[in-house]
Amino acid sequence: MLGLQYFTFREQWSPLFAFAMAAIVILYFYVDGPYRRKHAPHEKSTSGWQKTSFLAGAILFYLSQGGPLSLLGHMMFSFHMLNMSISYLLVPPLVLLGTTSYMWRLLFQASFWKRFKSLMHPILCLVLFNMVFSLYHIPHVHDYVMTHYSVHRLFYVVLTITSFMMWFHVTCPVPEWGRLTDLRKMAYVFANGALLTPACALIIFAGSPLYAVYSDPAVWVKAMGYCMSGDPSVLLEKFNGPAFFNLFSPLEDQQTGGIVMKLLQEVLYGFILAYIFFHWYKREHADDDAPDMPNADTQPVS
Repeated sequence: MLGLQYFTFREQWSPLFAFAMAAIVILYFYVDGPYRRKHAPHEKSTSGWQKTSFLAGAILFYLSQGGPLSLLGHMMFSFHMLNMSISYLLVPPLVLLGTTSYMWRLLFQASFWKRFKSLMHPILCLVLFNMVFSLYHIPHVHDYVMTHYSVHRLFYVVLTITSFMMWFHVTCPVPEWGRLTDLRKMAYVFANGALLTPACALIIFAGSPLYAVYSDPAVWVKAMGYCMSGDPSVLLEKFNGPAFFNLFSPLEDQQTGGIVMKLLQEVLYGFILAYIFFHWYKREHADDDAPDMPNADTQPVS
């Protein structure tokens, strides 16, 4: 599939990363099960759909950051943007919706975290994520990050953290930590979509390829050195560059990536807005549906 047959099982599936993700899933079920029942039996456990949501988020994150999609993302820009959409726009809300307030209180119970409380201001979280995301897609920054392993890992960790910080205000699993009303959450999602638009527009409407990683064989092979074993220069001898694996020209691949990112963003944000609106509407009309209680002044005296 799309050239994956030329790479080993280890290069396609990243077993160490798979084990790390499996450990996180096991820890999730342990905290939700035996640990909670022993230390906090009064706390509510996760529901079936919450478990499904968390597992879906964990599997998608693994596929996009360590599985075959990650490898394809080093060969085609369109897959790279698909991975970005999955990792930072889809996975965080799935994980947050799949966890309980008890889990988050347990995670941040240490007083150490109080010094970082100011960083969780909604506007700051919104700006931080979009600033880091947009900065990453400046051509020179992107090529540098993709060809320097330590910077690459650090940048992706920062993107992951800031994406969770941003989404936390939209799908907050701890009621008392929430800072936004439902109407403000909808405005927050709209603002996030607007801030992502310039980066997508830059990619879609550029008249020439912007990223050397996907158009210059010498730069591409250096980036591929971080997701394959052995000497990556053999890739040039066998395939002459990323064009061998790509279904499109570099410019078409770039434009497709920008379109994929924007479309997935619009669809995901549409679902999130519908989710927020449904819960807002349900709460607003809860009092209307409740039966009228007799007034104390008009109750009959026995």
